[in-house]
Amino acid sequence: MANCFPPVTASIAVVRPDLPGYPGRLAALGWQPTLYSRGALPPEASAVTTIAIVGARAASSQAMRRAEQLASELAGRGRHIVSGGALGIDGAAHRGALASTVVLGCGVDVAYPKRHAALFERILAHGGGLLAMLPPGTQPRAGTFVARNPLIAALADAVVVVEADVKSGSLSTAAAGTRLGRIVCAWPGSPGCDRLIARGAGIVESTGDLEAALAGAPRRPQLSTDPLAVQLRAAIAAGARTVDALVHATGLPVRTVLRTLATMEQHTP
Repeated sequence: MANCFPPVTASIAVVRPDLPGYPGRLAALGWQPTLYSRGALPPEASAVTTIAIVGARAASSQAMRRAEQLASELAGRGRHIVSGGALGIDGAAHRGALASTVVLGCGVDVAYPKRHAALFERILAHGGGLLAMLPPGTQPRAGTFVARNPLIAALADAVVVVEADVKSGSLSTAAAGTRLGRIVCAWPGSPGCDRLIARGAGIVESTGDLEAALAGAPRRPQLSTDPLAVQLRAAIAAGARTVDALVHATGLPVRTVLRTLATMEQHTP
């Protein structure tokens, strides 16, 4: 069983579509789930741009530093941060921007992960909030985290994945962002993020990159100088026409060939 917060900190509000304060971003999508919150509700789209920063639980220390710095810099520019409160990238993003929104896969009175109980209290103390679609007292289960990921994307204007494997749950948040018409970006260098970029996500390695994406000019791979693309073009020019032939000609792994081909196709005029 997951830890529950002490009763003194468990002031919970029920947020329904017919009540004031219901997130306008959800209403605009026609979403009407009943929500439960502690602390501040997410800001309205007309007031503050909101960025979802998500990624792997078992993240590298470098990626967590990147997520924390990115969140801190964005908060300093007046952007609001939303994430899922999980270990790894989520927690780093919340530490970088304490006045953030945590979308939980359990009840808002359940401290999960236990290691983040103190972090959640700091978020509440700094004007942030905890939000969930599940009633108070609901314990986390495997499916509840994937189920809450679309809510993270729905509350944001852009979704940034900082580090992810190809099976990371954060990719479902990015996929939801794409379905909902949100800007989707990724920090290159991990398999999941590279796959997102190959499929059209913007590249983010700084706040400047994200601000450009928000302005409608996301950074894209420079395929003219990408050594992988150069190798594949040369192999194609030499007569390779199948994936197997490209793998044989270049010596690259099948996954790398497929990912690079997808990127080339995405950015071919």
